[in-house]
Amino acid sequence: MKKVFEGKVISVKMQKTAVVEVLRRTPHPLYRKLLLKSKKYKVDTGDLNISLGDKVKIAETRPISKEKNFEVKEVLNKKPVATEIEEKTEIPKKGKKK
Repeated sequence: MKKVFEGKVISVKMQKTAVVEVLRRTPHPLYRKLLLKSKKYKVDTGDLNISLGDKVKIAETRPISKEKNFEVKEVLNKKPVATEIEEKTEIPKKGKKK
């Protein structure tokens, strides 16, 4: 059975490769407190346009290189670009208040 994870893109500095951080919650063996554990996976992006901060779904595949065994299946949430944020928010003009 292929492993499928959801994670956040933390690096896109390589060609056709991104680094995705997957968080999971596991209980402590003795105290049963839930702890956050993270793991970074190098994933193949193919032709998808992925940017820093996007949430993606990755799935296990055949080995593509020494460290790449996962590929991006779909982009779940795109992080808004600065131009999109500027269009949505109005910036008040400086001056005297009447």
